[in-house]
Amino acid sequence: MKQLLIGYVGINDLDKVTKRDAQGLDVINLAFAHVKNGEVVCELEQSVSWMKQIKEWNQELKFVLSIGGWGAGGFSEAACSEEGRDRFAKTAVDILEKYHLDGLDVDWEYPCISIAGIGALPEDKENFTLLLARLRKELDRVTDRHCLLTIAGGGDRYYTRCTQLDQAVQYLDYVQLMSYDLRGGYTITTGHHTNLYGNQADYHECSTQEGVKAYLEAGVPREKLVIGAAFYSRMWSKVPDVNHGWMQMAKTTGGYGPDFTELKESYINKNGFVRYWDEEAKAPYLYNGDVFISYDDEESIAEKVKFMKEQGLAGIMYWEYGCDLTHTLMDTLIQTMQKEQ
Repeated sequence: MKQLLIGYVGINDLDKVTKRDAQGLDVINLAFAHVKNGEVVCELEQSVSWMKQIKEWNQELKFVLSIGGWGAGGFSEAACSEEGRDRFAKTAVDILEKYHLDGLDVDWEYPCISIAGIGALPEDKENFTLLLARLRKELDRVTDRHCLLTIAGGGDRYYTRCTQLDQAVQYLDYVQLMSYDLRGGYTITTGHHTNLYGNQADYHECSTQEGVKAYLEAGVPREKLVIGAAFYSRMWSKVPDVNHGWMQMAKTTGGYGPDFTELKESYINKNGFVRYWDEEAKAPYLYNGDVFISYDDEESIAEKVKFMKEQGLAGIMYWEYGCDLTHTLMDTLIQTMQKEQ
């Protein structure tokens, strides 16, 4: 089984994709289409020339349209009726056919949960499965190629509790585990947001490994499971200078921090920040005596690829391409994927 390298790329960032990166990727998830008045909407006219160029660099690469993202609503409302599911599916596939895309990726964050300020119902659990079934049926009407249907799911058990993955997975080509944002904007306790393993001194059990375990237990076969890497950081401020800031109570929550471009330029062992490595969790972090930053780097991403290979998973994906204009992390992914083949 060929294991996949998948990158989320903002629709407006396609012009930043290099030839080397295009040749290393198997799938580009175009982020994002949205749901408005029950219909999937997306304008890709300005991206056509860049998609053509990228395809010339790698004819095997697939473009998948991602629908949703954090704070993007409309899913619960569309999924709650047969008419709504029909409308969602038909408008999504209309876009796919118009631009000759290779699939759809549903990023509903999250069924049954309204924390992102979106509509949510307890019935989302069942309706999500029905929505995916309707999408699969509509995609199967495209007769000249197999169109992918994928999802991006939350990195902890709240997601497996609020979905029927054992039933939904039959409609999906693969499931992308967002093994990032494992802690951050909702907690004042510092820690890793995209760690591979847990640490015995961490009272949060979330990790990539735990997420994989939860999804396998929920019925996702390992050959359909993709893990995630982060090209951005989470950052806490006013953190006590104890244990290099790790597992401390900050005065802020762990909001969105610098992306990797900024980290490499101004933070990693620069301007008072020291890079530390958690050998148990296989995760780096930065601390300057006040600010704590959690992120992925070359070492942690190489460990994730190794884990993905050893576990026989479907691949690895990341959010998002435009967050590393140094191409350092893509280089690591390409090299380690090839090395571990």
